[in-house]
Order: sequence, then structure tokens, then C-alpha cells
Amino acid sequence: MTDRGYHSALIVGAGAGLSASLARAFAKAGMRVALAARSTDKLSPLAQETSAKIFQCDASQHAQVDKLFADLDAGPGAPDVVVYNASYRTRGPFIELDPAEVAKAIAVTAFGGFLVGLAAARRMLPRGHGAILFTGASASVKGYAQSTPFAMAKFALRGLAQSMARELSPQGIHVAHVVIDGGIRSARRAEPAASPDSLLDPDAIAATYLAVLNQPRSAWTHEVELRPWVEKF
Repeated sequence: MTDRGYHSALIVGAGAGLSASLARAFAKAGMRVALAARSTDKLSPLAQETSAKIFQCDASQHAQVDKLFADLDAGPGAPDVVVYNASYRTRGPFIELDPAEVAKAIAVTAFGGFLVGLAAARRMLPRGHGAILFTGASASVKGYAQSTPFAMAKFALRGLAQSMARELSPQGIHVAHVVIDGGIRSARRAEPAASPDSLLDPDAIAATYLAVLNQPRSAWTHEVELRPWVEKF
């Protein structure tokens, strides 16, 4: 478990990359891990590696989120750490955007965070203990051209995290928002040989999440920004 007494973690929006690094970091810290995703087809190797339980869930659907937490209650138990890592983005010139795609981006990236945060907080508050971490992006603080839906959704997620932190932190629930301000290294996104460490290492990001969880409550952070040393800001 972590230094602050966290025993179990749920990662919503699980997949390769950051989610996988988080699962490994949490498991190495001695926490039980649960992985939830809309599509679980490719999660078996990670689950086997981390001894994680897999749950199917579309986080934008209220009924599915309720079922996810009910299944956790009936199985491994309600998590005391919840990470919301799900998002959906669509790009294009503003006047050409499909309203249905924009609605989906907001539903998955922001409304899903609300639903998961709500279910998590309802279980953590009676214990006066828990942590809810939201994964942000450059778009959380900067609206880019031809990326309106993602900016709308990530701005909303950041606002959710701020409001939750101000209300729930005094009740023992650590709510934090992590701004990932840069590209994340992956098998599909390799760094240019001429620019070492120009992409964020997902394992290094996961180490920061774990550090946030280990913070004494006399010095909690609400928001942390991570970027490669060459990233402009």
C-alpha cells in the first residue's frame, strides 16, 4: 500500500500507455488494481502482469458507472484511489464540426469524470479517506485551433476537479488534476533521435501520480503540470 494508507485503485479509461504505467506503479506499491474501459479486449496481458481485475464500462453512461461500482462493492471492494483517464477527441475546423461528435467528446471526457467522481466520492466520504485523480492535458488550460471539442471537455474536467477539491478536501478526500502538457512516449510515438526526452515517459508520469498520493494532508496539491524539459509553455 502507499505511505498514506491507500490499498486499492481503480483506473477508468484503461489501456496502453499511461494507464498501463499507472497500473504497474500501483501494483508495485502493493495496491490491488481494477481496470475499467469501454473496450476490454486488449487488457488481459496488463491484468495478468498486475493481478488486476477487469471491468467493462462506458464511463459516459450513468447506468454503466453505477454497475461498475456495484460490481466492485460486491467483489474486491470499493477502491480508495480512483483515476479518471478516459477521453475522446475529434478535430477539425470549427464550422465543420459534427455536433454529435462534440457531444461525445464532452460526454466521455468530462461528464464521465463527473459520474465516476460522484460514485467514488459517495463511497469515500463515509470513511473520510480516499483520492480521486483526473488526467488533464494541454487542452485543459489552452484552447488550440481546430481542437474546440477537446478544449471544451478538458476545461470542464478541470473545473470539476477544482470544485470537487474545494468541497471534498476538508472532508478527507484528496482530489487532484494532473495536466499532461506534452506528448506521451509510446510504441506508436517514438522520440526523434535528435531530441532525447522530448516526450513524456509514461512511467515518469505514473511516478508523479504516486507521489501525489503519498503527500501528507498538510501539504496536498490540487493541480500539478508535467511537461518535457523542451516543451514551451
